[in-house]
Amino acid sequence: MKSNEKTLDERYLDWLYKHIGPTQNRNPARSYWLLATALYQKEFKWFIPNDDNRVEDGKELREEFIDETSAERDILWMDEGCSMLEMLIALGRRCAFETSEEPFEWFWVLADNLGLRPFVDEEFTDDYVIDVDVILDRVIDRTYEPDGRGGLFPLRHPEEDQRAVEIWYQMAAYLRENNAS
Repeated sequence: MKSNEKTLDERYLDWLYKHIGPTQNRNPARSYWLLATALYQKEFKWFIPNDDNRVEDGKELREEFIDETSAERDILWMDEGCSMLEMLIALGRRCAFETSEEPFEWFWVLADNLGLRPFVDEEFTDDYVIDVDVILDRVIDRTYEPDGRGGLFPLRHPEEDQRAVEIWYQMAAYLRENNAS
């Protein structure tokens, strides 16, 4: 491989990024490449039944990437865990399917709900890496508030503790509460 050729992971991250922001905009005051990289490096782990479906949705993006780019299929790479970036992009697509909004917009709704919007490249420091990791661990470990605040789908009037509800049903409740469906 030539030294200037991108690895499969680098090409895939570029491909994923185009689903959340314009790839040609490298203005550090408005780009999120460092955040996307942090999200890509963090594996989404699940323990609530059926949240494994969010893993499969995220990993399905790899199939789409292979099909679109004709990249060589690497079996080990295909079997790796689902990243938070993949899960959030795929979940944004699910939200978009249920509403009139675009997947890109839903990704940023989820990012806003998590408090990730301030992490533009220009401001991204080592402390931010730690902050992002804390936010992502809060989602994975479900240590957010019972009403979903600090998680993907905060609710004003939850019917149950959102920490024990699978992500799909959290999404449905959020869409109903916000009249987004």
